[in-house]
Amino acid sequence: MKINKIKTYKDLIAWQKAMDLVIAVYKLTDEFPKLEIYGLVSQMRRCAVSIPSNIAEGRRRGSRKDYCRFLIISYGSGAELETQVEITKRLNFSKNLDFMRVDALLNEIMRMLNKMISGLKAEPKTHNLQVTT
Repeated sequence: MKINKIKTYKDLIAWQKAMDLVIAVYKLTDEFPKLEIYGLVSQMRRCAVSIPSNIAEGRRRGSRKDYCRFLIISYGSGAELETQVEITKRLNFSKNLDFMRVDALLNEIMRMLNKMISGLKAEPKTHNLQVTT
């Protein structure tokens, strides 16, 4: 069995899925009322972009502690996005909005981040992450 080494944050499945989530959120929010462009649309897009951005930044920082901290920030942005999606559902902007893709990706990413954070906290703190470009 061949094991793929993580060379950069772009090799992380969580980052790849988070990038897919950004696209899904942009597509979903394109369908929101124009009135919301500076409200929920802007907020949801910022949260979605924050998730892969913080995964990438944390991975590049080089220390386990920093990496874990940025994954926690990413996880927090995911929780914000979950809340904003729920608000949108309750506001019922349109019966044509399909949340399935966003919900599925966000759920999967949150589980991945939780596992990554738990793993980093459980590993010995004596080693630094090997950072390669």
